Amino acid sequence: MAVKIRLARRGRSKRAVYDIVVADARAPRDGRFIEKLGNYNPNTDPATIVLNDAQALDWVLKGAQPTDTARAILSYKGVMFKKHLQIGVNKGAITQDAADKKFEAWLAEKDGKIQSKVEKLTSETAAKNKAKLEAESKVKEARAAELKKRADEVEAAAKAEAEAEAEAAAAPKEEEAPKEADAPEASAEAEGEKPTEA
Repeated sequence: MAVKIRLARRGRSKRAVYDIVVADARAPRDGRFIEKLGNYNPNTDPATIVLNDAQALDWVLKGAQPTDTARAILSYKGVMFKKHLQIGVNKGAITQDAADKKFEAWLAEKDGKIQSKVEKLTSETAAKNKAKLEAESKVKEARAAELKKRADEVEAAAKAEAEAEAEAAAAPKEEEAPKEADAPEASAEAEGEKPTEA
């Protein structure tokens, strides 16, 4: 029986997550499996991988063949490097302590790379959010300035209209006053003319 380490799909449409399983090569993709080794979520950045390293190494050493994606995941988690070192220990080319030290050094370097990537992504996200906030504040300030300008224009127009109405209301009184003043003079002149005629 050919045994494979492969991914079994689950999750909703367009948001798939995968189980890392050991299964018979003849079994369907999402069908029967021998053992579940972990899971893989490619929707996060960096991808989230939960893996039972000891069981995965045991199956690889027994001869289970990983698929391409499963091999990439196992390499990322250090299972394939550990297999390489363990074969060296079994052949006597390297001691177990030296192999463990090499693996610990590799693991520390890998964790450092992952942490630096996470920090870089976090700083990029923070920078994008800051730029977005600044752009939104500029738009908000521009809108506030435009609204203030419109309010000033409306206020100036209302003030001009009020002044025009006040002038219009005051103008007839001034015109009526001279007419009344002219009227007595005209009546006096009329009175003055009457006696001359008589």
